[in-house]
Amino acid sequence: MPSRGDYIKGWFFSRHVIKRMQSVAEEVLAITPESYKNVPILIEKYAKDYPNDAAILFEDKMYTHKEYNEWCNRFANYFQNKVGLKKGDIAVVFMTNRPEIMFTIYGLSKIGVVSSLINTKQRSNPLVYSINIDPGKVFIIGEELTEAFEEVREELKLSEEQSKHLYFVPDTEEIQKPDGFQNLSNLIKNEDTTNPPTSKTLQAKDPYAYIFTSGTTGLPKAAVITHGHTYGSSIYWGDTVVGFEHKDVIYVTTPLFHSHAINVAYAASLRHGSTIAIRRKFSASKFWDDAIKFKATSFNYIGEICRYLYNQPEKPTDRKHYIKKIVGNGLRNEMWRDFKKRFGIKQIFEFYGATERFAPNFANRFNLNCTVGFTLNPYAIVKFDTDTNEPVRDENGHMIRVKEGEAGLLIGQIIADDVFIYTSKKADDKKIFRNVFEEGDMYFNSGDLLKEIGHFKKIYNFAQFVDRIGDTFRWKGENVSTEEVEAVINKFKQIEMSCAYGVLLPDTEGRAGMVSLVTNSHSNEDFNFPDFYSMLQEKLPEYAIPKFIRFALELYTTATLKIQKGGLKREGYDITKLTDPLYVLLPNDSGYTLLTEEIYTQILNASYNF
Repeated sequence: MPSRGDYIKGWFFSRHVIKRMQSVAEEVLAITPESYKNVPILIEKYAKDYPNDAAILFEDKMYTHKEYNEWCNRFANYFQNKVGLKKGDIAVVFMTNRPEIMFTIYGLSKIGVVSSLINTKQRSNPLVYSINIDPGKVFIIGEELTEAFEEVREELKLSEEQSKHLYFVPDTEEIQKPDGFQNLSNLIKNEDTTNPPTSKTLQAKDPYAYIFTSGTTGLPKAAVITHGHTYGSSIYWGDTVVGFEHKDVIYVTTPLFHSHAINVAYAASLRHGSTIAIRRKFSASKFWDDAIKFKATSFNYIGEICRYLYNQPEKPTDRKHYIKKIVGNGLRNEMWRDFKKRFGIKQIFEFYGATERFAPNFANRFNLNCTVGFTLNPYAIVKFDTDTNEPVRDENGHMIRVKEGEAGLLIGQIIADDVFIYTSKKADDKKIFRNVFEEGDMYFNSGDLLKEIGHFKKIYNFAQFVDRIGDTFRWKGENVSTEEVEAVINKFKQIEMSCAYGVLLPDTEGRAGMVSLVTNSHSNEDFNFPDFYSMLQEKLPEYAIPKFIRFALELYTTATLKIQKGGLKREGYDITKLTDPLYVLLPNDSGYTLLTEEIYTQILNASYNF
C-alpha cells in the first residue's frame, strides 16, 4: 500500500499530470466512432515529419519512419491491387516479433483489412480453433512457424480459394518454403511505396486486428481492436500517463500479437513518433544488454517479466542503462520498491485493464507505489462467492458493493448502446452481467478481484490488484489469494519461482493449497524445509499455508510469460502420474513429509482430517 510519503510525492506530481490530462481531454473527446482517426495517418505523418529518425529497432537493424511507412505501403498495395483484398476482409497472421509483423499488420490496416493475430505458442487444437474463429481470406505465415501451421493444415479444411493464398515470410532462411506457399518477400519487394488513398477513409470504429484473449473454457476468444482504440491509447499512454517524447525509445517486451504490445507500448510510441525496439523473444539474461544497445528509455512489462529480471544475478548493467520509466501491470507489491531501487527506475506507471473496451482501465498516473491507480470509468467492486464462483446478490437480486479495504469482483459499467466486445455474441453474453444494481443496467465482468485502498486528494479512489477469480480458492471458510501466497513464498532465498493453486481433497469442503516450486538449485535435496515452514507460519495465516509442495524443474508459461496453472491444477498431487518430488503437510505435523504411495492412498480414502 502507498505510504504517506508516496502520497506527498504524488501530490506535487499530480499537478503536472492533471494539467496534461486537461490539455488532451478535448482531443480524446473528438474521437467519435465516425471520426477519421486511425493508425495509418499517424504512420504517414511521422514518415513526413521524421523521415530519417528511427521507427523500429531490431537486432542490428534500424528502420526509419520513412522506411517503415514504405514497407507498410508495399504490403497494402500488393494485397489491394494484386490480391484484391478490401475493407473488412480478414488475414490470418502467424509470426513472431520481428519488423515484418509490423509491416503486415499496419500495411493491411491501410486498406481496411483485419489481421487475425494468432498466438505463436498455440499448437494442435487451440491453433485450429483460433484460425477458424474468423476464417481468413489469406494466410501470412512466418518461416519460423510454418512447421506448426503445416501440422494443422489438413484440419483447417481450407477452401480451394484459401489454399491459393498461403504466404511464406522468410526469416533466417533456414527453413524452405513449403509446397503451396508463395514467397511474400519476393512478391512485394518491388511493389509501389506510395500511400494508398484508403488510409484517409478509415474511421475510428473500423477494426484492424483481432487479438485472442483467454477463454473461460480454455479456448481463446477473439477481441476486436479498432483504429479508435489504438489512436485513443496513443494519447492515453503517450501523453496522459507516461508522457513520451519523440526522442524516447520503448523496448517492447511482450509479443506483438498481444494487446499489451499494440495498445500500450506501440500506442505510446505513436503519440509523438517515438521509437520501438523489439526482440524475437524476451530474454531476462540479455535484457539489460539489449536495453543499453537500443538506448531504450522505457519498457513495457507484465509482472512475470519484472520477477524474471529481479531473479537474475546482480551485474553492473543493472544500472548502466537509460531507462527511467516503465509501464505495465502485475508488478508485485512486495517487490515494487526493491525493483525500483536495484534498477534505478524513477517512475512506474502500473495499470490495470483488459483488451475488452468495457473493462475499467486503472492507471497509476501519479507514480505512487503499490497501486494500479485510479480510473475515470464507471465501475464497482462487488462481493464475490468463490465457492459458487458467482457475485453475491441481495434479496432483491442486486449485487452488493464491498467496503474499502475489502476484496471483491471488479465490474465495469456498460453505458454504450453497442455492447459488441468479441467477434462472438455467445462470448459477449458470458462476460456481461445484467440488472446489477437496478433493472436494465449492464456491467462487464473483469474476472479479477481488486480492493479499494483509499482516496488521494479527496478526488481519486485508488485500487490494488488482489487476484484472478480462478486463482482464488476457498479453504476452511476463508478465501485464499494465490497472489498473496506466491508473494510470500517467492521471498524465500532458495526459491526461483512459485505457482500456488487449490486442489480437491476427498470428503473435504473447499480446496487445499498446493504450490509448485522451482528452486535455485533445481533440486529438492538441499531444500531447507524447517526454515521454509517457519517462514510460512510467520507470514501466512494457517488456512493459507500450502498442504502440498511439488518440486518442478520448470514452470511452463504462456507467450506473455504467465505461468500456465491449468495443467498444474489438473495434475494436482496425483503421485501415480507425476515424477516430480511431492511433499505433504499432514494434520498435526510440524513440517512437510515426502508423499509416499501409502500416504497418497490414505488421503484418497479420507483417512486424514485435513
